Amino acid sequence: MPFIVVSGLSGSGKSTVLRTLEDAGFFTTDNLPPELWGAMHDLADARGLKRVAISTDARTRDFLGALESSYERLSRRREDLRVLFLEATAEVLLKRYNLTRREHPLGDTLMVDFARERELLAPLRSIADTVIDTTDLSAKELSERVLGLYHLERDFHLRLVSFGFKHSPPRDVDLVLDVRTLPNPFYDLSLRPRTGLEKDVADYVFQNDDAQDFYAELRGFVRTAAERARASGRHGYTVGIGCTGGQHRAVAVTDRLAGDLKDLNVEVADHRDMKLEAH
Repeated sequence: MPFIVVSGLSGSGKSTVLRTLEDAGFFTTDNLPPELWGAMHDLADARGLKRVAISTDARTRDFLGALESSYERLSRRREDLRVLFLEATAEVLLKRYNLTRREHPLGDTLMVDFARERELLAPLRSIADTVIDTTDLSAKELSERVLGLYHLERDFHLRLVSFGFKHSPPRDVDLVLDVRTLPNPFYDLSLRPRTGLEKDVADYVFQNDDAQDFYAELRGFVRTAAERARASGRHGYTVGIGCTGGQHRAVAVTDRLAGDLKDLNVEVADHRDMKLEAH
């Protein structure tokens, strides 16, 4: 996995790139002078960090004199050293600055600053392996471009939480689903003290074709919702599955979904009310 140096003009999308890399499992450091690249590499290597990305731009202008020597030293140690440079037209950068109302790090009039910054960062651009013009790219498009460039996959997790409606639905989920229409093991005295994680209880919940059909539709809906969330750029999506008490039906459905949706990096975050009801 490459050691990545991200640079470019202010407003060209460096923050988006660093967030994208961080979400993909990179350790990221912003605004690092070239003289510290080697130290950062050694520190990360000592900690066993395989994915590292750093940013150097006009804010480190007082230290750019050491750029060439720092790059040469690190490139001799890392054959997979990569430099990514971002740029955009002055007109687009101006619009972006007007929207954010940020001040340019060089502190002059913006159009003058853009020209000075291009000149200042020319040495970094000259050593870049890849230059991306973000003039016509949205943040999402830039993120996807970077993921493709370094053959990364967006880390996505589907989280499932079972709960009981009588204890109130969880507030920190994206979607709440109601499974109270499924057969209720509570009315079988031999199953009442047990939980939906046990086979006999789960068999009771899914005992007939109607229950199986309901589960199949629910599973399809959860998959569709999660895949749409992932396609929109989300890194995680949480679904709450609720029955009356949160001990039987919700637990059984959540456990079955966890097995059926493994390709979505599914995890059961919590059976929130199962122990409460069991006791």
